[in-house]
Order: sequence, then structure tokens, then C-alpha cells
Amino acid sequence: MKKILVVDDDAHIGNMLEEILTKEGYGVLRAYSGTEAVLVYEQQNPDLVLLDLMLPGLSGEEVLIQMKETPVIVVSAKVQTDSKVELLLGGAADYITKPFDTKELLARITVQLRQKELRSESDFLQVGDLRIDTLSLNVTVRETPVKLTRTEYAILKLLMLNPKQVIAKSVLLDRISTDTPDCTERSLKQHISNLRKKLQDISGKDYIETIWGIGFKLKE
Repeated sequence: MKKILVVDDDAHIGNMLEEILTKEGYGVLRAYSGTEAVLVYEQQNPDLVLLDLMLPGLSGEEVLIQMKETPVIVVSAKVQTDSKVELLLGGAADYITKPFDTKELLARITVQLRQKELRSESDFLQVGDLRIDTLSLNVTVRETPVKLTRTEYAILKLLMLNPKQVIAKSVLLDRISTDTPDCTERSLKQHISNLRKKLQDISGKDYIETIWGIGFKLKE
């Protein structure tokens, strides 16, 4: 269930939003001040935030700065174009003015959650039980972290980007040369061997197939 944090000091508006969102199948979190909003955000990690600007404690603008990792839809009575532009450039995912049409708000929520899922999926590579977080550069095998060198990571990433293809040695060296200029044709075999062993030590499975005289590929 997706969790939405509603930040508004107007209890009537907050209650109305909670009722609408609950009917749509969302879990709803509430905050009535800017300070409380930051606390709930840090503790509950919501999927999306509906943020009013006129809040006691921290202002909506101050709260927005601390919610960079989550889509925030500003819900405000401010209608000035300059205010909207400033907030959108400052990190807000969207802006809707009060009073608002509930169908439009729900549509905007759906769009932002969909975009978040697409962004999240693009941050990961997964082939079988091999998984790479391309932002943190973390690699896991069957959900167990494995520590790779920069060269080993580059080799594995290239193989996972082309899981059904044989990558020729020359192509592999060329593709990873930007990230790993120290890798040569002579050292490539050793890097592959080290990578294969690290992965195999965790799962007992050999993930890399050597195609003699040509190159390497991930095993089916």
C-alpha cells in the first residue's frame, strides 16, 4: 500500500483528503505543522507528500527542502505564477491551487507515483539473482552484498546490460576503458576470474561463461 503524507494545519481539509485517499486505497499519514511533517517524513518514509505552504513552525518552503527524495505536490491557496515557478524549481514535483478538483488531484498523484516507480526501476539492473544498484554501485547476489573492485563492477555491469550476448574481449575492454583505464587484455582474464569467484563464493553458482577465442557472457 502506497503511503501519502498529508501536511495541512486545516483539520477540515486534512480530514477531507484523508477520506478521499483512503477510499482510493492509499495509506494516509497526517502532520499539522512543518516541524511535525519533517518528523513524520523521516520516521515513516512516505511514497508521496501533499504539502500546504502556510504552516505553523517550519514553513512549507522550509519543509520542501528536506523532502528531496520523495515527490511533493504543493497544495496551496497561493496562485501567483512566480510562487509556483519558484517552488517547482525548488524541488516540488507538482503544484495545485486550492480549491481543487479531487479527480484532478488524484490524477496528479497517480502520475507522480508512476514516475517514481519508473525512476526506481531505472536505478537497478537485475538478471536472475544478480542485482546492481547503479546509484550506490552496490552489488548483491541472492540479496547478499558482494564487494567488487571498480574493474569487476564495470565488467559485471556490461555483462548484465547484455545478458544474452557474447561480449568479445576487445569490445569489453573498449566499453569499460573509460571507467577502468587500468584494465588491459593481459589482466582481463584475472579480473574475470576474481569476479567469477566472488559471485560463486556466495551462491555456489558460476555466473560467467567463457566463450573460448571470443569473449564472455552471462550463463543462462
